[in-house]
Amino acid sequence: MTWATDVLVVGGGPIGLAAAIEARLAGFEATIVEPREGVIDKACGEGLMPGAVAALDRLGVQPRGFALRGVDYRDGRRSAQHRFARESGLGVRRTTLHRALLERAEALGVTRVTDRVEAVEQDADGVSAAGIRARWLLAADGLHSDVARLSGLHRQTPAARRRFGLRRHYSVEPWSELIEVHWTPLGELYVTPNGDDTVGLALLARRGVRFEEALAAAPELAARVRDAEPMSELRGAGPLRQRTRARTRGRVLLVGDASGYVDALTGEGIRIGLAQAHAAVDAIAHGATAAYESAWREVTRDFRQLTGALVRVADSPARRVVVPLAHAAPVLFGAAVERLAR
Repeated sequence: MTWATDVLVVGGGPIGLAAAIEARLAGFEATIVEPREGVIDKACGEGLMPGAVAALDRLGVQPRGFALRGVDYRDGRRSAQHRFARESGLGVRRTTLHRALLERAEALGVTRVTDRVEAVEQDADGVSAAGIRARWLLAADGLHSDVARLSGLHRQTPAARRRFGLRRHYSVEPWSELIEVHWTPLGELYVTPNGDDTVGLALLARRGVRFEEALAAAPELAARVRDAEPMSELRGAGPLRQRTRARTRGRVLLVGDASGYVDALTGEGIRIGLAQAHAAVDAIAHGATAAYESAWREVTRDFRQLTGALVRVADSPARRVVVPLAHAAPVLFGAAVERLAR
């Protein structure tokens, strides 16, 4: 049988590129199918946890950014801070991260095809999509994964639990080396320095909440960027909550946001996606996709449990006590941050 590639990766974002890099490092030929060309931007918090920085380094990717020393929850009256116990995180523009991964993938010989997947066909020996035959398909095509839908793995998310993200950059010198999360009555504002003169602000909230209104609800933060020049247009993403029935079907494996997602509140999307990409390639290297299902549950357990619980609180009247409780119990707050950061 003639194969076009060993591993076909659908989706050329950071996790798709990481999956292709993992495949090449494992000795597979890898091809990425992505309808967009060049460097791809996306609305996200742009804060990499220490575990994500370490995972990128293992792949041979070291993007330039701003060292992040910890996390700071704020509500205008109180602050709950925790500094990472070991390594630092990294604030890095999404485009900078994507470019670094793209260059590494190209250096390793990953093939890129500009196309969109409209059908997925598979049998006992292989899988075909976008006219390419492969032994395995890794779907990394994001929150609204076509492959998850075409493979029958997507599950409908209740409308009542849908949250969205908005992001904008400002030209201003960072005032903190911590990732700030400002809890306002309208939503959470995630503040990430990603350069010596750039700060990114991301809003996480229900549909209909305007960025300017949420920023005004955090007067301290609003004052810091009031005279700063916006460096990017307002960009949105969502709904963030996505569910899947399973992470594998035959020779198709879902990785990153395509495999299911809780929320961006704890800033773990990249770290979790990198861990999934590694686990998926390890599973196919051993010819055992069932192993990926259990590995996926293992690497996402803390994220699903802790982030899920925090989002449920954020969607309830109890959200007003999040920062006071974190302030009053710094040991527990720090332990939760460390579990999510590693």
